[in-house]
Amino acid sequence: MAHEVEWAESATVALIEQLDFINRDSPSYAASLSLKAEKAAASLDHFPYRGRAVPEYDDPTIREIQVGSYRLIYQVTEAKVWIIGFVHVARDLARLLEQSDE
Repeated sequence: MAHEVEWAESATVALIEQLDFINRDSPSYAASLSLKAEKAAASLDHFPYRGRAVPEYDDPTIREIQVGSYRLIYQVTEAKVWIIGFVHVARDLARLLEQSDE
């Protein structure tokens, strides 16, 4: 059964911010990254568990796949895959999560 793939607003904003930043120096790389992110997300419709579990979460339904230098973080539910984050691999995700809880 295929899952519907949907981007959370926060993940969309994170992707756009990264693309805007990259676009300043390399419009072609920004365009390439955008296509790769969209393609990676779309691939989750039939293979939602292909990514690894995110170590910073204690929840096997929250998974990630790497897109270039970024982590595409998503949550698998019964019928949907929610894209919930797009974070550079150099960022400390645990710290970002702590800051969002404050």
